[in-house]
Amino acid sequence: MTSENEFWKNILKKWTALDPPERISEGLFGLIMVLTFTGTISVSTAGRQEVGELLWAALGCNLAWGIVDAIMYVMDEIVNRAHGFRMLQKLKLSGNNADSVKIIRENISPVISELMEDEEIGRLNEKLKKLPEISVRKSLTYKDFFVAVQIFLIVFLITLPVALPFLFVDDIALAMRVSNVIALVLLFAGGYTLARFSGLRPVLTAVIYVAIGVFLVVMTMALGG
Repeated sequence: MTSENEFWKNILKKWTALDPPERISEGLFGLIMVLTFTGTISVSTAGRQEVGELLWAALGCNLAWGIVDAIMYVMDEIVNRAHGFRMLQKLKLSGNNADSVKIIRENISPVISELMEDEEIGRLNEKLKKLPEISVRKSLTYKDFFVAVQIFLIVFLITLPVALPFLFVDDIALAMRVSNVIALVLLFAGGYTLARFSGLRPVLTAVIYVAIGVFLVVMTMALGG
């Protein structure tokens, strides 16, 4: 049987992780952000200076949003863990088995809640009450901040493939076409990967993600984003 410290160490190791859907969603978010800038470039009237200013604006925007997303990830983890530890505390203070069962049912997956009988949840309650207390501060690990850095890099670096054609191709019309193709490929790849992860139809899901991405970019630009 694992020790108390080893138990929480294993839990936090699994808790601190960025799932494939989360990584791809962050990337698609950053991609849509940069497309709202490159989509405003006018092929007929934009000069190199205007294009350069837009690209710097896109880089700055994704840099800022990458920082915001990273900070919000850490804050969300703190809030979620505080909620979980508060639940454990409520269980330990609860002297009524029915109340404990209700607390557990409200905090586990609805599917699992429906499958488990009250007796099974009661046994789970007894095990949960024996867990050692841990503060939110001690639950944060370097991996939480490592994941936050990953989020920042995903949101920021996704800017580069879409923006680079404008830096290396003098013909703005050609650069726009290359940039759009790269963006569509990235949207398709993101949708395809998510479909493979979830068991959905890969090609259809990828096409839907491309359509959603294009729609969101158009909507964001129309709303002045």
